[in-house]
Amino acid sequence: MAPHLAPASSSRSGPVVRHLILTADDFGLHESVNEAVEQASHAGVLTTASLMISGPAAADAIRRAQRLPQLRVGLHLVLADGQSTLPPGQIPALAGRDGFMDARMVQRGFAIFANPSARRQVAAEIRAQLEAFRRSGLCLDHVNAHKHFHVHPTVLGILLSLAGEFGIRAIRVPQEPAWCARANGKWQAAAAAASLVPLAAAMKYRIRRAGLLHNDRVFGIAMSGAMDERAMLQVLARLPPGVSEIYLHPASQSGSLISASMPAYRHADELAALLSPRVRAAVNAASIKLGGYSDVFQDIAGSAVVCSGR
Repeated sequence: MAPHLAPASSSRSGPVVRHLILTADDFGLHESVNEAVEQASHAGVLTTASLMISGPAAADAIRRAQRLPQLRVGLHLVLADGQSTLPPGQIPALAGRDGFMDARMVQRGFAIFANPSARRQVAAEIRAQLEAFRRSGLCLDHVNAHKHFHVHPTVLGILLSLAGEFGIRAIRVPQEPAWCARANGKWQAAAAAASLVPLAAAMKYRIRRAGLLHNDRVFGIAMSGAMDERAMLQVLARLPPGVSEIYLHPASQSGSLISASMPAYRHADELAALLSPRVRAAVNAASIKLGGYSDVFQDIAGSAVVCSGR
């Protein structure tokens, strides 16, 4: 288990330190996503990817990640809007007969609270995805969840209980500053962000208590699927001290070509943002420390991350 870690903004004095984790979510969802991740890792500012271990293109994603030693890869836990890892007969409360877990997160969230059988199935599926990630041979940089389902207290509790066994060192907290939503006219998103503040605070407390690392804030919720160059430059211009994560959904194609649940996503524009010379210049000008969660962990804890995966 890791030593107790506070967020970077409160862990050091002296010069202002801005850690930035630039993450591509949905790695393994589609080959054009994987292509974008590889391209942005080589030629852009992308540092990190979150892998859907049971995604349709997961095997291709793992092969690409194995030849990208500079890319930090974490688990993008899927408990909704995606394929299960376990056979559907073992998790009927989560998946249909075809193994697909639909996007009805509210109903599933209540079931996890109220139904002990559903909780056991969720725990089994989370374990199966962590085991599959470990078999990939990749070093586990972090864990987050598709559609942020890990904000569910039970799901988070299961992850924390498995942290020591699977080498989980960092978990994303999806807390976005309200100004980011307001600046883009996303008043509904700003209200939603405000409503998550108490839940995010509880997440941070539980994660720190477990001795793990979390980000101070995230950017990408209000502008999900639209984190283009303009949005990236806007965030970089106001990036505060501490650990910030910007997550994107880059791909060489866009919208429903990637997934039926993403018809309005501008994946190609998000890839262009990661490859933008203006974005790279803004990162350089702000003296930002780029890296993954493992790099932040090493900087704060003062010890190298030992990975049992590779």
